[in-house]
Formats: sequence, C-alpha cells, structure tokens
Amino acid sequence: MQTLAQLKFTTPTQIQAECIVPGLDGRDIIGIAPTGSGKTVAFALPILQRLWDKPQDMFACVLSPTRELAYQTSAQFEALGASIGVRTVVIVGGDDDRVQQAIRLAKKSHIIIATPGRLQDHLKATKGFSLRNLKHLVRPTVSFVGVVPL
Repeated sequence: MQTLAQLKFTTPTQIQAECIVPGLDGRDIIGIAPTGSGKTVAFALPILQRLWDKPQDMFACVLSPTRELAYQTSAQFEALGASIGVRTVVIVGGDDDRVQQAIRLAKKSHIIIATPGRLQDHLKATKGFSLRNLKHLVRPTVSFVGVVPL
C-alpha cells in the first residue's frame, strides 16, 4: 500500500478493480482493456502480493509480444515491487547474446519477462533453466491479459 501511495495510485481503473481481487485469490484471470488502462498493474499487484506471502525465485513468467513491452513491464514490476526487493530479468531477442542472458537467468530472479521465441531458445539450449517451479504465467497482448496460476 505504501508503494501504491508513493506511485500516486489512488483509484483502480476498471480492469484493475475487476482483476486484482480474483488474482489475489489465485484464480485465473482473462481481461480485455484498452492500451493505457492499467493492465500491467492489474496482474502485477496480485503476483507481487503472492510473492511477498511465499517468496521464491522464478516465481512468475510474463510473456511479452514485443521487446518494448517487455521492458515496460519490467519497469512496472520493479517500481511496484521495490519495497519487497523484487528482482526481474528481461529476456528478449536482439539485445544481448544468449550467453549473457543465460548468466542473468542463472541469478534466479523472481519475475522473468520474455518474448516467446527467446524464452523457447533458452528452454531448449540453456543448461539447468526450467520453468517447472513457476507459480504464475502471464500472456499479455496489446489489449488482452491472461494470468494462469500454476
């Protein structure tokens, strides 16, 4: 709540109001809302609360359709999770080479944000990397969010 106040979040948007409580309850969420309506906060807050309740590395994976959205999503998670020390890693094509990304993956961040193709590359080629222990998988697109507690 302190972080939300510091970030000047006072009233939830419609997508946030409809998704946060079911997300906190561990229910699957499918939401549709326009760009700029707060979809990332709608799925990030429940994930961060559940992470706070039961901390673990590799807690959630957010698939992103674009590199730009992956970095925006990471920034939101880091801002919202700053008070609990959340660690994110962004894994996208066209940035670093796979070796540098594999090194970052080995550091066991809480939240992985990745484009599907690059994530698949690491699942196939990066020794010891697995998503077996994930608790949440998020698949956003520009106007759709699907959250599946695992």
